[in-house]
Amino acid sequence: MTRLYLIRHGQAFCNVPPYGLVAGMNGDLGLTPHGVLQAERLRDRLAATGEIAPDVLIASTLPRARQTAEIIAPALGLPIIPDDEVQEMRVGDLDGQPWNDVKDYFPDFRKEPYRPFGPGGENYGQFVLRVAGALDRILAEHDGKTITIVCHGGVIDASFAVFFGMNTLTPGATGLYTRNTSITVWEKREVEGFSVRWRLSQYNDDLHVRDIATPERIGWTRIAREEPPEVEKPAVPLPTEEEIA
Repeated sequence: MTRLYLIRHGQAFCNVPPYGLVAGMNGDLGLTPHGVLQAERLRDRLAATGEIAPDVLIASTLPRARQTAEIIAPALGLPIIPDDEVQEMRVGDLDGQPWNDVKDYFPDFRKEPYRPFGPGGENYGQFVLRVAGALDRILAEHDGKTITIVCHGGVIDASFAVFFGMNTLTPGATGLYTRNTSITVWEKREVEGFSVRWRLSQYNDDLHVRDIATPERIGWTRIAREEPPEVEKPAVPLPTEEEIA
C-alpha cells in the first residue's frame, strides 16, 4: 500500500500583519516564532508516537516549507529532498509586494479561472496541473512506500481535486481551510475484485498545537505507536426498505 502524508508548513510571516507580503521565493521570510513552535510541537509528537515512518521526506523549496521540514526531520530520521514542483501557486511579478498594494489585482478564481495570480504567475488550472504532475511523478517513483511531503495549503487543496477527480479548471463550490502543520493522509488501496483507489484517511490533524496555550502538554508517549491490524473489505450495500419488507 502506498501512503502519502501531506504536511502544511507552520505559520509564516507572509500570512500575518504587519508583514503581509505576497510570498514567492522573494517575499517568503520563513516562519514566525509561533510557526516555529507549531513545527516543534509536530516534531515532538512524531518523535513520541512514531506514527509516521516514511521512506522518503520531500519538501517544497519555499522557505516556510523548507524550514518546517528542517524542524521535523530529526523525528523522521531522513534527509530532506527539495522539490520545486510542490511549491504554492506561483505569484509571478507580485512576489515580495505588500498584499495591501496588490489586493485589487488578486483574481477570484471562481469568476476568472484563466487569469494568473500575477503577471508571469500561474492561474488556477495551471497550478493544479503542476501539482497533479508532481504527485503523479512522486507516487510513481515511490510506489508501495510511505511518502511525506511538507508543502502548502494550496497543494493540499489541489490533492483533493486530483484524487477525487474534481474539476481542475476552477475551485470547487466549497472551500478548505488547511491549518498550519496539520497532517493530511491519502492511501492507495488495492482490494481484490476492485480497481485501485485512493482514500482520504485523515485531514487537517493539528492536535499537536492544541496544547500551546494550555498549562499541560499532550502525553504523546501514552498513545499507541502502531495502528491495530486492519483487514480491508469491500463495503456491503445496506438493504433497502423494500428488501427488508
